[in-house]
Amino acid sequence: MAKGDDIQARLVRFAVTVATLCEGLPKTALANQANGQMLRSATAAPSNYAEARGAESRNDFVHKLGITFKELNETEVWLSILLEKRVLLESELRPVLQECKELCKIIAASRSTARRGLKSTPQT
Repeated sequence: MAKGDDIQARLVRFAVTVATLCEGLPKTALANQANGQMLRSATAAPSNYAEARGAESRNDFVHKLGITFKELNETEVWLSILLEKRVLLESELRPVLQECKELCKIIAASRSTARRGLKSTPQT
């Protein structure tokens, strides 16, 4: 297994979970808005992470991890709104929200580590 494969697989599973959750949302104005935005951001996270893994430089890697983090963060906000509004049962949303938070922490830590590497690399 290549470095990052486990995170990539986890991001894909998360995106599929969110897509399934979106399919079960009621047809209300809020749920419709959340559906489109959350589906976009959750499914963008694994593709942006894949781009980061194929980055052309450490700067590119850090930048693309930042985009991945932003997409996950947006998804977390939408999940929180749905939870607060009680659009779905808490038991349905809470585990998805928790996984999102964990993925945010993982991506943020990876980005922080990569940034430290940038600072320690001699400039030419």
